[in-house]
Amino acid sequence: MQKLRFEASWDKALPDRDRKAIENAFSQYMAAASPSEPSGKYPHYSEAERRSPKNQQASKTAVDFVPLWQTKNYRGELLITVLVHNFSDEVFNFNQTKLRYMENEEIIAEHPFTIPQLTLAPETSMPWAFIFPAESIKARYDLENGKLEIVN
Repeated sequence: MQKLRFEASWDKALPDRDRKAIENAFSQYMAAASPSEPSGKYPHYSEAERRSPKNQQASKTAVDFVPLWQTKNYRGELLITVLVHNFSDEVFNFNQTKLRYMENEEIIAEHPFTIPQLTLAPETSMPWAFIFPAESIKARYDLENGKLEIVN
């Protein structure tokens, strides 16, 4: 059964309002999963999306991202906060893992991430903010309707 965990520094510093928002997002996402369907681990994908080669590859890694917040900081970096879901029965690490931030199917930014603190145990979800450096931004953005995906 999928569990929500917080990295130690998040656990200490996260305001109650944000913690509740994350817990609600996790609960809503998991409630949307259909227990009778194997692909229920990806409830936000339509049937056609689940069958696409791109998403079948994603389901093999069994890591999914659910957007929470998107913003820009004073240095022009994109801060994309998501719930990272590891649905597999294996530990997942971010070691030179290339991520792509997209809005309305347009690539906004790509960047490789190595984050030792972000180690996801099997069947675990954890919030995380990915910071895309200003130089990784490839297109104009609205900070709406965005999503993260792993680039293979």
